[in-house]
Amino acid sequence: MKEFINFLLQFGNLSQPQIDLIKSKSIGLELKKGDCFWETGKASKHVGFMTSGILRVYYNNDLGDEITHYFVEENHWLSDWDNPDQPLMPVANLQAITECSFVAFSKKDWNALLQAVVGLNDIIQRIIIKHKSTKLERRSPLITENTTARYLSFLEQYPNMVNRIPLSYVASYLGMKQQSLSRVRKSIR
Repeated sequence: MKEFINFLLQFGNLSQPQIDLIKSKSIGLELKKGDCFWETGKASKHVGFMTSGILRVYYNNDLGDEITHYFVEENHWLSDWDNPDQPLMPVANLQAITECSFVAFSKKDWNALLQAVVGLNDIIQRIIIKHKSTKLERRSPLITENTTARYLSFLEQYPNMVNRIPLSYVASYLGMKQQSLSRVRKSIR
């Protein structure tokens, strides 16, 4: 919980009574490898702060192939970005690649906190802007770079992740076949 409070305080100020109220509504949530935090077409039940693990956001294309859109690592806030007070029907899955732990909140409790804790919504909006900006910075080069440059960018952006996730997910994220990724990895050793 301390990690989460420190994370929030990077984006704004909260009083001790506000922090205590936030803590009182939190729950611990664990996901096993393969479990989903959100699933396509099912209303989201929680928002939360990931304290450990790696998630991937993926969707199925028209051919039924799983396409990895991006990865989520520790110290990341997961919420219904644009409509926190509306139930989200995700268009992508948010799946645990490793075992994951969260400081989580039911949607009902979170919405009550947003109403009760002055300034919390502003803090969350700053976090969302930062997350969206980081995601855009990570995804934009994938459009123009060659396969080697994409993989090297991935290693730079996710330095602690490559040995923790299956290469098939990395290849999907980078927009290449796993065989192509293997050739790229071999060529840069």
